[in-house]
Amino acid sequence: MLQKGILNPEVNHLLSRIRHTNTLVIADWAFPSWVELEMVDLALARGIPMITDLLELLHPNFKVGRIWQAEEFLATNEQEIITKFELSFDGFRNLYHELEITRIPHNDFKQLVPGATGIIRTGDPTAYGNVILESV
Repeated sequence: MLQKGILNPEVNHLLSRIRHTNTLVIADWAFPSWVELEMVDLALARGIPMITDLLELLHPNFKVGRIWQAEEFLATNEQEIITKFELSFDGFRNLYHELEITRIPHNDFKQLVPGATGIIRTGDPTAYGNVILESV
């Protein structure tokens, strides 16, 4: 029986299928669904869990080389929230690879979603907080 890390079997199943350069969307509570993509829904209530909670759990086992986020995130959120996301992103940095963070217009961000392996939906209400992680 798993006792540490991510215990959700659907999340573990999705993560185990991601390979080099595949992408994973970590989405907020209102993110639209894509019928052709697997979605694991973790949203329990508004704010539970947060995107940053999931990012923290991914740090030990998910190697990320690139992160995409909507550029509108910076203009619509307070510095405290921006800093919390930046610290979560920093948890993916290590000695073996660079971490590139790219912010693009929200509509362009949505164009990247269909190429993802899957989506994990959270209860996060942060405006434009959605992220796409590309594995190394």
